[in-house]
Amino acid sequence: MPISVVIGSQWGDEGKGKIVDLLSENVDIVARYQGGANAGHTICWGDETFVLHLVPSGIFQKDVTCVIGNGVVIDPVAVMEEIRMIKDLGYDVEGRLLISHNAHMIMPYHKKVEEARERWRDAGAIGTTGRGIGPAYVDKFARTGVRVVDLLDRDVLRRKMELALEEKNSILKNVYGADELDVDAMIEEYVEFDKQIDPYITDTTQYLCNALKEGQRVLAEGAQGSLLDVDFGTYPFVTSSHPTVGGCCTGLGVPPMEIDRVIGIVKAYCTRVGNGPFPTELDNAAGDELRAAGHEFGATTGRPRRCGWLDLVALRYTSMINGFTELAITKLDVLSNLTEIKVCTAYELDGRRTQRFPSDLHTLERAVPVYETLPGWNRDISGITSYEQLPAEARDYLDFISHFLEVPSIIVSSGPKREETILRSHTA
Repeated sequence: MPISVVIGSQWGDEGKGKIVDLLSENVDIVARYQGGANAGHTICWGDETFVLHLVPSGIFQKDVTCVIGNGVVIDPVAVMEEIRMIKDLGYDVEGRLLISHNAHMIMPYHKKVEEARERWRDAGAIGTTGRGIGPAYVDKFARTGVRVVDLLDRDVLRRKMELALEEKNSILKNVYGADELDVDAMIEEYVEFDKQIDPYITDTTQYLCNALKEGQRVLAEGAQGSLLDVDFGTYPFVTSSHPTVGGCCTGLGVPPMEIDRVIGIVKAYCTRVGNGPFPTELDNAAGDELRAAGHEFGATTGRPRRCGWLDLVALRYTSMINGFTELAITKLDVLSNLTEIKVCTAYELDGRRTQRFPSDLHTLERAVPVYETLPGWNRDISGITSYEQLPAEARDYLDFISHFLEVPSIIVSSGPKREETILRSHTA
């Protein structure tokens, strides 16, 4: 059976966790293909709310196997905390959670270096979460990273850590003026981690390819959003991996021809965490109202998110590079009390109008959004589960987005809970 991929279409925080949880009812495997514990996927049902950082969002479906692929960087502390939380909630994890033996690990020195570097950059800081994600990917591509499989051989682990710490301690001490780290204490910590994580480790690429041959249904989820992709995002204010569809193939080891659905998750407005250009940002009372209505604070860091109107220029760009076959539009209910809603349909650059999303930072910073104003519905739509029950203005808003992007919207979220969802297609 083919693979369905769920992708954030903006700067992340679009509500992928809820959509993956919903879609995982009809699949056999949910696989996470990139990112680290800097991502927070929030899932709500009943009166319960859970935030996952590494474990795939399908873990609460009892018949689903969850895979953390080789493209993810593993924080040992975070993954074990999540496993304990899931067990405490009464869910079996053994045999249902598989972690790639080729996944790279986040080490204590990655967090230390990232925190020190952000302080050193001061006003030029990227605005990272301080979880060590970027430095872990740097070591991965510098071929000095520590992988999960390295835990099997204590001598190999020691050699790799000693080599890494020789460099990292020098940087921490001489460049950033920070304290050095002790290699022996770190080795003991990770040897103990190996004992805990060993039951979950396997060759996940082989597992997934075998499952596809057997006709099992796979749902792949990315972290963050397409505009944070290290190649296609608003560089350098990006993450250190590939949230876009190509990351699914490299992060799981699956062939691209196995992918037949690419579901773009679109928040009904736009948000961003951290620094970087944001053409439709509302740095005013309207933005504050959106933040309050949408509870726009980071699931991982608690940081307030920057809020703005929906940017269809950026969305058309991310739809192009991902090949979205359908959309899931989230947080439509947040716009309930507005009498009018603005949507960016073009940029003005140096006196000329364009619908092309600029590929370079300095051009995007100069982009002035051109808005089309649509009527709001000024009525609470929270919890509506039928498309026909939506006000005409809300339906028009959804249709406007789909027509502009030439991609159908098959799922609409009318609230944070699993059941507060409108399904517009039986394929969802």
